[in-house]
Amino acid sequence: MEKRIQKIVQILDEKKGENIEVFDVRDKNYMVDFVVVATTLNSRHAFSLQDELKIKLKPLGEEFLRVDEDENWTVVDLGDIMVHLISEGYRQRYHLDDFLAEIAQNR
Repeated sequence: MEKRIQKIVQILDEKKGENIEVFDVRDKNYMVDFVVVATTLNSRHAFSLQDELKIKLKPLGEEFLRVDEDENWTVVDLGDIMVHLISEGYRQRYHLDDFLAEIAQNR
């Protein structure tokens, strides 16, 4: 699992995803085990990040179960890992990091 997370973070970092955070929510009664959040510069950047994840992860056997996207927020469901590619404005507005940090801390 750690290698998968590291690969996702590496891909996002190489493509200039900003403020990349990983939340371990295993055993927290959440829908996945890990959540990766990265800030995007704009909708094209979000598409580029999503596309790069597909290009680099699918050959490694990663299965993309669902991708929901709009111009401010893209969610990539990998089964046990969820990746949020989110604009700065939406990230601040919805406090996703605070929400996930709270879930991760509750034991």
